[in-house]
Amino acid sequence: MFDFDALSNAISGRTVLCIGDLMLDEFVYGEVSRISPEAPAPVIAVQRSESNIGGAGNVARNVAALGAHCIFVGLVGDDDTGKSLKSALMSEPRIEPVLVSDPNRPTTRKVRFVSEHFSTHMLRADWEQAAPASKEIEQKLLDCILPLLPRVDIVLLSDYAKGVLTPRVIRSVIDAARERGTRVIVDPKNLNFEIYRGATLLTPNRKEFAEATRSHAENEADISGAAQQAMQIANCEALLVTQSEHGMTLVPRKGTPIHVPAHQVKVRDVSGAGDTVAAVIAVLLAAGADWETALRSANAAAAVAVSKKGTATVSLAELRRRILPEASLAAEEKIVPAGGDVETRVREWREEGLRVGFTNGCFDILHPGHVRVITEARANCDRLIVGLNSDASVKRLKGEGRPVQNERARAEVLAALEAVDLVAIFEDDTPLELIVRIKPTVLVKGGDYTREQVVGHEIVEANGGEVVLVNILPGFSTTSLVARARDGK
Repeated sequence: MFDFDALSNAISGRTVLCIGDLMLDEFVYGEVSRISPEAPAPVIAVQRSESNIGGAGNVARNVAALGAHCIFVGLVGDDDTGKSLKSALMSEPRIEPVLVSDPNRPTTRKVRFVSEHFSTHMLRADWEQAAPASKEIEQKLLDCILPLLPRVDIVLLSDYAKGVLTPRVIRSVIDAARERGTRVIVDPKNLNFEIYRGATLLTPNRKEFAEATRSHAENEADISGAAQQAMQIANCEALLVTQSEHGMTLVPRKGTPIHVPAHQVKVRDVSGAGDTVAAVIAVLLAAGADWETALRSANAAAAVAVSKKGTATVSLAELRRRILPEASLAAEEKIVPAGGDVETRVREWREEGLRVGFTNGCFDILHPGHVRVITEARANCDRLIVGLNSDASVKRLKGEGRPVQNERARAEVLAALEAVDLVAIFEDDTPLELIVRIKPTVLVKGGDYTREQVVGHEIVEANGGEVVLVNILPGFSTTSLVARARDGK
């Protein structure tokens, strides 16, 4: 396993130049329960809507979400959609937008109508002019792009065939980048790969690859064979073919092809997954990763992206949780220090429709009684947060000589339990403030408490949650264990 922390630190100092077709992605969520009396068409009862920066702009957002700096060059029309996109990009802290305005074309806008319950796209409406930029606009784009090359570590061309990446722009950018020794990643749309000649890596999906190479591309052997010829034509170092639920195959010009299977996840929306893949590949290569590390990271990021609704981005923290083995996550990702951010993780779980449970204690010496409560707690929810008293809190509650183990040691032992999804340390004598922040669906304590004695029960029940009391194992007590140890019995 590669050193994720070292790679993370390297990412923060890298700059990606992303060039491509910007668009506004809108999602209208609702349900269909009847057919219109005016025409044989479904009527959607709109419940909510949201707008996102889409197209190549979503690639830029993913680059920034990973912690790198992104200079984004795109094209907008002189309209409200273009102004909205410019404002949204300028509000992104790690994106530096460089937008060329073309008054003769509309800003690309796509509106998707989605079934809220089934996450099914029912209709998409597009406002666009999918034609190459004029000579005048083409020159303006190049005048913006070429002076930026000395500032960047890698170039990413995100081609949606909406007019920014004309043959002249592609050729000029690749040639100028190669002259500087800067790698170029291309998410292609043109099926003539020769137009991208000299790029470092092309990342077509399987359909695009099959059509471009006139091959079946049904298995790794098909892809590997056809890729060699395609790389000769494109004069590139490698080809990455994304295959949705079948994973990804990377074929280097020199070396052995690498195939990684897709992660098993509940797919909510595939919109923008290719953007995430291209962004991760570019950022990790810029940070010094090898082909396999970049590939496996992109594959993991795609799994995170498709598990979200709408045009999604993937953060470095989400990528870490997906790619690192569970054993590594115990200490690094399951423990939140006092006052730390538990809300983000809780929000992610709730967006996935998961029930969040909570229990708490000092857990100074973990014994079977503790394990019984924790295991029963986890059985009543989908994700379990364990609140852990800090050292100062334990000392106030238990007296001098306690805790026996410091808070970090106690947290690591709890985090190693499969039933525990998060350990949140708190400084107060009770976890009330933590419960207010988490608002768990289920609050669990041992059966030696009554419902009224459980701290936070009124908060949980006011939010529609429940308090669960579980049976405890008799004969187990940390205080008695400590006393026996000190007496040498």
